[in-house]
Amino acid sequence: MSEEERVYTVPLGKAWIAQRYRRAEKAMMVLKKFTERHMKPTAVVIDPAVNEYIWARGIKKPPRKIRVKMTKDDEGVVVVELAEAEQ
Repeated sequence: MSEEERVYTVPLGKAWIAQRYRRAEKAMMVLKKFTERHMKPTAVVIDPAVNEYIWARGIKKPPRKIRVKMTKDDEGVVVVELAEAEQ
């Protein structure tokens, strides 16, 4: 049971290219794309706390960057969690 764990600061600036009323949705897509590029998963599971953090200020003003911990298990499933949650 070897798990691979990495902590990343994901830039979400590309979400600000989208229309104002779709920025939080775009930020979630950017996060998923970043995870696929860096971790090469078979499936991505985003923790609800990450979703709430991105949507906290509404659909128009997601954060510019987010610090997350990505954990990959033996089957290739990657779980994305907030890095500050364990402290």
